[in-house]
Amino acid sequence: MDYEKQLEAVINYIKSGEKLKEDFTIGMEMEHFIVDKDTLKTVSYFGDNGVGATLRELHNHGCAAYKEGDYILGLENDDLAVSTEPGSQFEVALSSKWNIDDLKDIYIKNMRKLVEIFDKKNQAMVTLGYHPVTKIDEIKILPKKRYDFMYKYFNERGDMAHNMMKGTCSLQCSIDYSSEKDFVRKYKIANCLSPVFYTLFDNAYIFEGEPSKSRNMREIIWENTDTDRSGMYKFSFDDDLSYKKYAEHILNTPLIFSIDENHEPYYVGKTTFKEVFEDVKDTGLIFHALSIVFPDVRAKRYIEIRMMDEIKYPLNFSAVALIKGLFYDEVNLDKLSELFKNMTYENCMKAKLDAREKGLDATFMNVNMLEFCKMLVDMAKNGLPANEIGYLIPLEEMLEKGMNPRDQFEKIYKEKGLREAVVANELKLEDLDV
Repeated sequence: MDYEKQLEAVINYIKSGEKLKEDFTIGMEMEHFIVDKDTLKTVSYFGDNGVGATLRELHNHGCAAYKEGDYILGLENDDLAVSTEPGSQFEVALSSKWNIDDLKDIYIKNMRKLVEIFDKKNQAMVTLGYHPVTKIDEIKILPKKRYDFMYKYFNERGDMAHNMMKGTCSLQCSIDYSSEKDFVRKYKIANCLSPVFYTLFDNAYIFEGEPSKSRNMREIIWENTDTDRSGMYKFSFDDDLSYKKYAEHILNTPLIFSIDENHEPYYVGKTTFKEVFEDVKDTGLIFHALSIVFPDVRAKRYIEIRMMDEIKYPLNFSAVALIKGLFYDEVNLDKLSELFKNMTYENCMKAKLDAREKGLDATFMNVNMLEFCKMLVDMAKNGLPANEIGYLIPLEEMLEKGMNPRDQFEKIYKEKGLREAVVANELKLEDLDV
């Protein structure tokens, strides 16, 4: 296949995500650990009381199912999609909306149903960035071919790739763009804010059963997963960043696995996307190539902001409000563009390394990280409609205490022990009363 035609196809796919500003929405995906309430150990996909059984129950209640063989691995209805991550983490993706109130209504309605189902099984949905009890060697990987292929491939890559697959949970937000210029501006700003989002929403105090001396474990894990496809892309800071630059990187990235004419995955290992991309009209394969990379900021037909650990309601909606207020307000975009006009990959990495050690006491853009976060919240307030500013209150209250979610967990852990700290991060029905 002619490389220029391949390049044009990927560029056009990303470009097809352009929307009119009045059609912008914001989306959120949340991964949860499902644990036994007595032992706090992870609940496997397998078994009569496993996550797979819960998916079958949800399917019987009317959700459409995605299967591989006899295994249900995902579900969806009009409001949301449920999927399972390699270590049986339970992911819920809400249908994207413009109004945060609409997102919250979908969240409350559906999460109440899920919590009730798990409660009956004596199981809890835990909102943490890393599993607080079960180690990854104890977790059986999900029965999904693509996960088997990824697990095999990552054996030869970063030494924390399997921690990523089986031990982590995240909150991810997606935003829209109106043009290539708008895409470039938002993509650059999101990368420049990478150290901030990792630090502000760090929620992983326990790592492989022990308190971690390092902060921002999610950032550390991704930097040690696969240099081809995770962390920050260096070109994200280039003055000539474009759809083309992103597409070129995708075409030259090892694909791990491809998809045959029967929509079945097959292993290709280090073979790059351009080496297997034969049909430029195969948008499914383009989507796969864009999805099998895991940078801090990912492009598809929207921009995914992927640095945040999973956090509990209502703080998760503070994160959504922060992103909406910053990225969907022209004044804030102009301010951030000017602020970061000289930001480099090297300076951003330096800030990441500082934050691993110091958290909110790190330095970012020559100021204290905590103060920078407070400044961003103030900016977001100015960028949100009046009825959505209240979503930032939980974030403001946390920052006024000089804390992030990890600090809050650590405080409970040291005062009351591991169980109480984990229970404080369980999603409960009373949390969802509105």
